[in-house]
Amino acid sequence: MILGAVFERFLAQSPLTVMARATIEHALSASALDALFEATAEHGYTRTLLFSTVVDLMSRVVSGKAQTVQSAYQQQEDQIPVTLKSVYEKLQNIETEVSAELVRHVGGRCHALITQLGGGRPPVLPGRRVRIVDGNHLAATQKRLAVTRGHTAGPRPGQTLAILDPDPMLVTDLIPCEDGHTQERALIDAVVPKVHEGQVWVADRNFCTVEFLSRIDQREAFFVIRRHGNMTVEPDRSGEWTPDGETETGRVSERPVWLCVGGERVLLVRCVRVRLNQPTEDGDSEIEILTNLSVDEADAVKVADVYRGRWAIEGAFHELTVALRCEVRTLGYPKAALFGFAVAVLAYNVLAVLKAALRAVHGVDKVQNEVSGYYVALEWATVYSGMMIAVPDPEWVVFGTMPAEQLAQLLRTWAARINVKKIKKSPPRPPTKKKAERINDSSPHVSTARLLDDAKKNRQAQNRQRKQG
Repeated sequence: MILGAVFERFLAQSPLTVMARATIEHALSASALDALFEATAEHGYTRTLLFSTVVDLMSRVVSGKAQTVQSAYQQQEDQIPVTLKSVYEKLQNIETEVSAELVRHVGGRCHALITQLGGGRPPVLPGRRVRIVDGNHLAATQKRLAVTRGHTAGPRPGQTLAILDPDPMLVTDLIPCEDGHTQERALIDAVVPKVHEGQVWVADRNFCTVEFLSRIDQREAFFVIRRHGNMTVEPDRSGEWTPDGETETGRVSERPVWLCVGGERVLLVRCVRVRLNQPTEDGDSEIEILTNLSVDEADAVKVADVYRGRWAIEGAFHELTVALRCEVRTLGYPKAALFGFAVAVLAYNVLAVLKAALRAVHGVDKVQNEVSGYYVALEWATVYSGMMIAVPDPEWVVFGTMPAEQLAQLLRTWAARINVKKIKKSPPRPPTKKKAERINDSSPHVSTARLLDDAKKNRQAQNRQRKQG
């Protein structure tokens, strides 16, 4: 394909940004987004403001190209045929089903690209498709809505359940809920239809109910879920703990147990006990993990390792918060806030494609240990606006209809031109050697310059004493 000279200059200076824009056009083409809205929305409709335009506006906010929806609107006001008030009204009424379908659609497009790239991570459990589910309450927003003013408590605009495929590190599904007080367990019914035969579902103890585990088992799928303290289990007659095995986090053993409801045995499972080397944040020195996987497929040590991989979704949430603005505090209406989170997930999935391209070219270990998602997102946000002025939208349309295999070849070629040192993680700070003694100052403020000067004088006095001694 023939690319313009300006395009080539951006490719030479910031191949990451070019890769991001090409991936966006492929996974989030305007025509596909507008068609998705028309097919999914039950009450929403389009007159003048296209759904694809709203997605583009919000993507500018979550990726750091604009601080607020208003500033994003001002950047593109000449291209948007409605007022800012109309934009906000559109955001306030985007149905949660639309946000969920948006994530599913883009996740599928990104997964096809990563498959063609060959840039997935080593499988968590070879031969099985693993899914990790976890909840995330959106942070409290500013009290801009009249109903929130005067309250001392922070208004939470909702929560989500995110489903992560850990092999390509993609969020495949999102289950949004407008009620910020709803418990994760109340959303389990929405998870069950997404469970497919042969999958392995990994989750924390909040999802550990007899009904959920039984429904996974009935769908001929598997689970690796931490036992909740309220879950009643009864050891099987042959159920003695096996000898301990060793993992990186502690000693493991297992025994067969029955899940019980009202004194009735419901499901026979394996209970894997992990005696931790270091207690959890809650102070637990021992945890139990329930699974219906066979011993031949995953022994106790492997089950513990699979459960420990659940932290991958915590890393995804961290990257959504730090590298991307998944929680826009100025969006008080639940539907708008949840839509903002969904668009941040889209941006996260685009970053997942970029990392997959890097893994395919530079190696899994190098990308896993050295590449910073924050610096990848920072370069994308810094260069993107200028590139879109120099290389306008029409020049990117070709990537929207390009087959995934062809685009994957281009992404690999461009990834080879990336200087990984520019997006390298910062080394961890060494621990403080000595805890500073508390100093009770007589004033609420101190002069840093005077403190530095005093410290310098003290060092000089100590040096003189050493020389004299």
